[in-house]
Amino acid sequence: MIKRVLLLLALVFFTACQKELVKNQNVGNALGTTYSIIYIADEPLDFQQEIDSVFRVMNQSLSTYIPTSDISKINQGDSTIVVDHMFQEVFELSKKIHGYSKGYFDPTVGVLVNAWGFGPGEQIELDNMRVDSLLDYVGFDKVNLTENNTVRKRSKSIYFDFNAIAKGYAIDRLGAMLDAKGISNYLVEVGGEVLTKGTNPISQKQWTVGIDDPQAEEGRQLKRIVSLENKAMASSGNYRKFRIDKKTGMKYVHTINPKTGYTKNSSVLATSVVAHTCAEADAFATAFMAMDLKDSQLLLEERDELEAYIIYIDEEGKTQEFMTPGFQHLVQN
Repeated sequence: MIKRVLLLLALVFFTACQKELVKNQNVGNALGTTYSIIYIADEPLDFQQEIDSVFRVMNQSLSTYIPTSDISKINQGDSTIVVDHMFQEVFELSKKIHGYSKGYFDPTVGVLVNAWGFGPGEQIELDNMRVDSLLDYVGFDKVNLTENNTVRKRSKSIYFDFNAIAKGYAIDRLGAMLDAKGISNYLVEVGGEVLTKGTNPISQKQWTVGIDDPQAEEGRQLKRIVSLENKAMASSGNYRKFRIDKKTGMKYVHTINPKTGYTKNSSVLATSVVAHTCAEADAFATAFMAMDLKDSQLLLEERDELEAYIIYIDEEGKTQEFMTPGFQHLVQN
């Protein structure tokens, strides 16, 4: 009887001491898109100022849409800019992924991004000769960081565009901020790209994320739902980012092959990549859009840290899906 009373008292004491978990969330607009950051704690919290600070320093370092940012000044030919640690990390990671992808991921493609009408720079009329001339300014082997953390370019006309990795990197920085605050369970989402840590202890489930159907004719429809824990995922596709030439009616997609200089209308419709960091997932998802499917599959066999889901059209015109075994385990049935 005494043991039962003591057990009951201990249970009451534990319940009284246990705080109710709180779902904290910040939403807004940044980096040209929307964001939603959910973090679970045992009290109400608001990290809006810290979130704004991360986006602010990211823009000042890496946004090509801000004329006074470091990257804009470098693109304009200023070789005296000493870049911060964020620019350095993005640069070095880009260099690695450029090598892993055999050049299909290349942030020096910016001059072509502008020329095709997908960047902040001037769109121009392109023909074979003009594309070939612009390719002289493309190639990550033509740029490097000096010991003084300035950027050396083989030509002043080389134009950096880190948009295919910077958003993922910004998400990683937001995650690092939450880690520093002692948050053990969170979901950071910016423009559909996500970073997760832990689980959702309120629902007692893993974080779940949807993947858009690239062939949805109206609105947004989900193709797959995946569960993530301590992982990041980024997706890329040409089904939303494209432009139609008003004169010719030609459709130009935003994926540019850095080897040919032309926009890539391929059989691959969309890619989703799961990695340890969102910057890696972001960059590889972009690379797989430019690469042929078989080359992407070979790269995935070589890199065990990556999982991927690729939607493509086969030779008979039918929609097909490729998943790595690890990605299949993440899909909710």
